[in-house]
Amino acid sequence: MIAVQAALRMRGTPYSWGGGGPAGPSFGIGRGAGTRGFDCSGLAEYAWARAGARVGGDTSAQWNAGIHVPRSQIRPGDLIFFASNPADPATIHHVGIAIDATRMVHAPFTGSMVRIDTWAGVPSREREFAGAVRPA
Repeated sequence: MIAVQAALRMRGTPYSWGGGGPAGPSFGIGRGAGTRGFDCSGLAEYAWARAGARVGGDTSAQWNAGIHVPRSQIRPGDLIFFASNPADPATIHHVGIAIDATRMVHAPFTGSMVRIDTWAGVPSREREFAGAVRPA
């Protein structure tokens, strides 16, 4: 899957709040202003742009950028969303790109790098799992 491969090639790129987009890493805004890298939605936008799809530059747009798929049908490249209140899409605060049904590549937080993490079975992630979207 092109989007997954593109995201995986960015492993080690610094997290930058507001950073990244279709063209790749960029300087962010606010606390990301001095760092060239990606935030979570910037990485997702970049990866899917490499695959020829426009998903938008923030989690709200990305939540609506394709079809919602059941957890049991998550495939590589699907966008995995996490929210303060999983029943309310307005509270989505993080997105990752599925590698498989249990792992994702993502830009987690300030001070970190783009990396692979397991999300399935991790209590904090399980509590916040809001759903998955397969970009069109």
